[in-house]
Amino acid sequence: SALLIPALAHAKLNVVATTPELAAIAREVAGSRADVVSLAKPTEDTHFVDPKPSFVRKLASADLVVEGGAELEIGWLPPLMEGARNPKLGHIAVAPGMQLLGIPATLDRSKGDVHAMGNPHFMTDPINGKIAAQRIAEELSKLDPAGAETYRENLAKFAGRLDAKLAEWQKTLAPFAGKQVVAYHDTWPYF
Repeated sequence: SALLIPALAHAKLNVVATTPELAAIAREVAGSRADVVSLAKPTEDTHFVDPKPSFVRKLASADLVVEGGAELEIGWLPPLMEGARNPKLGHIAVAPGMQLLGIPATLDRSKGDVHAMGNPHFMTDPINGKIAAQRIAEELSKLDPAGAETYRENLAKFAGRLDAKLAEWQKTLAPFAGKQVVAYHDTWPYF
């Protein structure tokens, strides 16, 4: 029974992601070593998520918050994190390491919605999902060194599945190469 005590002593990490796609990637990387929730719903504009008291509670008991960064969540995440008053809360933005597009030469609101750090909608490129997964795996390994090998293995499996899907998606989308897309907001340049 003494051999089982270390295994039983491991508590799952609580991970809060700002968006559903980041939560899905965190679940893939963490596997059974973490419980992962998303603050935003898939139907919400991630620029304008309505902060709720339940979000503060989730952050208050979290070990890690995963955000996109590049000011995507700037209007709602900082007050929630401050309100959570969680000194053990780890924090990672996955934008560092991404090649951000649309970085303005000058900041001028007369040009509409300007993303000062670059376009934060980089998760529409599946390749950026691999970068996000790598960053999440690194951070989880720091928080839970005993699970580092699991995170590396899960990352490799995720990257392999994504590579296989990329080949399939590129073949499916080949007939549309060079076509232009009109969008309400500049959310698709990475796609």
